Order: sequence, then C-alpha cells, then structure tokens
Amino acid sequence: MIRQVRRHRQTALIVCVLGTVGCSRPTPPKPTEAQQARTVNAVFESAEKYTVRTLDTLELFQFLEEHPEYHNDSASIIKFYKRRGGQYAWFLNDSLSSAAGTFMNLVTANDSMLGNAFGHDALHQLVERISDPLDTIPLTETFIRHVELSLTAQFFRFGDRKYSGLIQRDLRELEWFIPRRKKDLDQLIDSLVAGRMDLSPIEPLHPQYALLKAQLSGLHRLQWMDRLPHLDLGERRKLEPGDVDSLVLPLRTRLALLGDLAWSDLAPGAPPFALDSALERAVRRFQLRHGLLSDGVVGKGFIEQINIPIAQRIRTLLVNMERLRWVPERPSPNMLLVNIPEFRLHVIEADTEVWAMDVVVGAQATSTLIFSDSLSRIVFSPTWSVPASIVRNEILPALRMDPGYLASKNMTITGGSSTLPRIMQQPGPSNALGLVKFLFPNTFSIYFHDTPSKGAFAREKRALSHGCIRLSDPKRLAQYLLRNDTTWTSEKIDEAMHRRTELGVPIRPKLPVVIGYFTAWVDGLGYLHFRDDIYGHDAKLAGELFVEVVTDTTSPREELP
Repeated sequence: MIRQVRRHRQTALIVCVLGTVGCSRPTPPKPTEAQQARTVNAVFESAEKYTVRTLDTLELFQFLEEHPEYHNDSASIIKFYKRRGGQYAWFLNDSLSSAAGTFMNLVTANDSMLGNAFGHDALHQLVERISDPLDTIPLTETFIRHVELSLTAQFFRFGDRKYSGLIQRDLRELEWFIPRRKKDLDQLIDSLVAGRMDLSPIEPLHPQYALLKAQLSGLHRLQWMDRLPHLDLGERRKLEPGDVDSLVLPLRTRLALLGDLAWSDLAPGAPPFALDSALERAVRRFQLRHGLLSDGVVGKGFIEQINIPIAQRIRTLLVNMERLRWVPERPSPNMLLVNIPEFRLHVIEADTEVWAMDVVVGAQATSTLIFSDSLSRIVFSPTWSVPASIVRNEILPALRMDPGYLASKNMTITGGSSTLPRIMQQPGPSNALGLVKFLFPNTFSIYFHDTPSKGAFAREKRALSHGCIRLSDPKRLAQYLLRNDTTWTSEKIDEAMHRRTELGVPIRPKLPVVIGYFTAWVDGLGYLHFRDDIYGHDAKLAGELFVEVVTDTTSPREELP
C-alpha cells in the first residue's frame, strides 16, 4: 500500500480539485467515453504569437509564496517568464495551446509514480475543465492565471524527476555515487511552448527502461494472482524431478502464468501431479531468473521466491526504473559492469555482453558502494596493506590467541604503533588479494582482485567481502585487458601472477567500470530477472518514491471558481 504523507500546507490547486471549498458547480450531463479519456484536446497552434495576457512580478511571486512545493524550481520558473517578458506560455486567449496538450498527454503516458506524488492528477482536472465542451461556467482571469503558472511549475517538477530522478543529496544517501544525468529543461520548455518540438515521443532514458516498462504492464495484468494461496512444501523439504505430489498442479499453473512454462504443457495428457521434464525445465528457468541454483529442485528458496506478491514485484520494477533515470541514456559501449545484487561482472563490447563471471561483493555491514570510474592498471602478485579496521577487529584478536598468526599468514609489521600496527601481507597464494588485482582509482578504495577463498563462488548469495569485489576468474580478465599486446601470452600472465614482488602494468586505453545496483532487469532473450535487495537500497528508495499527497480542506487565500 502506498505510504501517505500529510503536508503542513497544501496548494489551492489540490484543495480545489480534491476538496469541496470553492469548487461547487452544476453537475454536467454524463460525459461520453471519448470525453472521459485523459487525452487533452487543445488548439494546435503555438501560443508564442497570439497570447496577449501577461503576468506581473507581483502575481508570479504571490503564486510561488502560496505554493512552497515549487520552491526548488522557483528560480527556473522566474527565469522562464523573465525570458518571455511575462507573456503567458500555455494559452491562446481562453483556449489551451498545443504545447499544454502535449505536456499533459506526456504526463498521462508516464509512470503513475511520477504523477500522483506531485499533484499531476489535480492539474489534469483543471486543464480538462478548460477543454471540456460541456463546461459552460465562464473562466475568470484568476483561474486562467492559476492554470498557467501551475502548468509551468509542474513542467519543471515533472521534467526534473522524469529526466534526472531524485536530487543529488538523496542519491548520496542511497549510496549512489554515479554522476546523474542532466537535461536542459530551460531549453526544452522554450522549444515546446514555441511549437518547435513535440515532447510526446521523447524517452531519453537507458534502453533497459523501456524493457522494464513493457514488463510492468504484464505484471499489472497478473495482480489477481496475489489472491491465490501460497505454495507450501508442507512436511517435504524439497520436490525433485520425477516426484509426484499434489503441489505439482498449482506449481505448474503458477509457472505457466509467469511465463516459465508453455501453456501446452498444461494440456490434457500432461501428468498433473508429477514433476516431469517439461516442469523441470520451467523450474530451472525460474531459478535462473531469480538468482537461484538452477538444479530443477523445488526447495525452500524457490518457494520463497515464487510466493513473493506480484504487487511487490511491480514496486521492484518501479524502483529500478527510477534508477535508470539516473544513468546516461547511452553509456559507454565498452565497459565492465558489476551488478551487485546479481553477484556478476559483465564484459560489454559495442553495447553487447561478450562474457561474464561470478563475483563476491561486500557484506551488508561493509557494503560495496555504487559508482563509476575507469580501470587503469593491473597489479600482478600484489602485496596487501591491511586496512586499520581489519587490523583492529580481526588481526589483533587473532594475535592475542596465536602469537605466530602473522608468520602463518605471510604478514609483516611495517610501522604504526603497538596498539595499532601497520601490517602488510606479502605476495603469494595465501595473500587476501590472491595473485592479481585490478585498479580503477577512486575515493572509496574499491577494486577487483583474486582471492584464495574460491569456495565462496559456489554459494548463491555472495555478499561476503569487506567491500572490494572478488573475481572468480581473474586470469581471464587479465587476458582480456591485455589481449591487444601479443607479448602478454597466457604463460607470461601465469608467471607474473606467481612473482615474489609486485608488477604493475598500465592499461591503455582505460576501460570504464560501472558498479551498479539493479534488482530487476530484462536479459537479451527478453526474460525478466529479479534479485534480492541485499543492502536494503530498494526499501530506502521506495520510501522516497511511493508518497501520495493527502490534502487538507483549508480554503486557499483566493477562492477559485
């Protein structure tokens, strides 16, 4: 359920639409289906040449004073009307311009999470009153001025959320340090009201955004599934291929609805209570889409994932669509992408994944941050300068129990104090960084590296490190980065990884690295994937996004007709 927040002071616009004060009017005849449509009919000419109405400075500042919700955009609103000499932008005499219709239709076509939280529904009702042929009540100058200024204010509010997402402060609180994308809203609104452009086809977002948006409509159609009973293994710990159980029939239906099982496998003649080969394939596909071990066995993790409500999946999609507003619409065609909740590193060439590997990311208490940089250097046979926090919390307690701990770990004290020494681990197979590390210098001291603890890669959930990213196949990444230098053969790389001293090798050109956090995405075959919100970032972001304005019923300072 959407969390509701009561504002201390509400706008006259919202009070008029949702309350009863100042909005009484005769009940019109029941509108036709066409009139009920949300598409705004407008005069299809620019307001630039024909508008005679102008605002004075007092009216503009009075509007902004009465509507503190537009405070963040007040400078843009003032500059907009200053450029126009106070001329109205959205009206032709008493009719709306085509620009107003274009903007409102764009809002309608967009995600509900952008509209409801900012009062767009209220503005729609005001705009529809102007374009409603059944409305015979005269429009006052006060009303027209209110709609004019509301359209401008909502344009900047909508545009900032649509094209840039949350404000930068909010992104830092969500541990997102990738620079957010920017859009010149001043240029957009000037071009729109001048009739030089149509915003309706514009979707300047990452291609993944449109893929998630298409999946969203399908999930909305499946929301009735939330009324179905949860699947339950009962006393069984698991259901394996070939097993016969009453759970199989509802499981088969559920997987068909979710698209993992062909409907033909539900036809008469298919064994209804046996986990046959067709159902096993569907189980494996579901497991792959949800980051589970793809073994065809229905166990506890599988049941937990398939019982997650569709409403929660919809919210996850919306949260990830919001994240896609923050990233460049056309990222670098060649890059390394780590998706933290997926525990995978993807190698991208010419916008296409060429290969990928499993990784280990930071544990919840030492989470891997979200940022971008460029890989510039490989260090073979690295030393490890042990972070002070690890010295304090792990090594010193181990030393008190075993004085020979440092020697057993190939570590030496290089300085510091008796209470907090500086400790370095020498190169070798027991080094915590393994045999190679990959540097993309950043303020967070995060990098890729090998690890002697290979067993961690067999686990489904791999949030285990102190923050850096451990690679399951570091030699392959080294070979890839050095592929254009024929002197770096496989044998030479092996030799470099087993030296007694460090060897640094610069990478030219540098390769962009993105450390991202996406819990829903569509793969190259069109399948929708979900992953657990391992750091709780989805929950934090949902708290920012899913807010619905609840109005009070106090009268506006000037009553609207």
